[in-house]
Amino acid sequence: MSNSDTKKSRIHANDAKYIEARGARKTSVARVRLISGGKPGIIVNNKDYKQYFKTDVQRAAVEAPLAVVGGFKELPKQTITVRVSGGGLTGQSEAIRHGLARVLVKLKEEWRKQLKQPGFLKRDPRMVERKKYGLKKARRAPQWAKR
Repeated sequence: MSNSDTKKSRIHANDAKYIEARGARKTSVARVRLISGGKPGIIVNNKDYKQYFKTDVQRAAVEAPLAVVGGFKELPKQTITVRVSGGGLTGQSEAIRHGLARVLVKLKEEWRKQLKQPGFLKRDPRMVERKKYGLKKARRAPQWAKR
């Protein structure tokens, strides 16, 4: 087994092989694992993703890469587990989308073009600008008074 093969699939604690990738958006970071064997589903921080994400927009962001490649019909007996931290729920859902797209590309390279076109493989780097001293916010100066 070459060095690149060991990075793609490792042995999980319950001896099931998995493919792992990291997704990020703003300050949210998601570690996504596609585990072979088991029932199809997405588990986020030990909860079902429909319990973890309250809005349909956030759930749709998580499901988007799967919808592009054909959903769980293309991935029979594959469980997706996610550990996500940082940021808010919208940033976390889009970090999962990014990581899941990367996992799917590792699984089948021909899906790359389908996932790249809607922008699922691109990390959104925008972050909140830091506050500077002497200012009220990042750029907002105190109100000027003539006297």
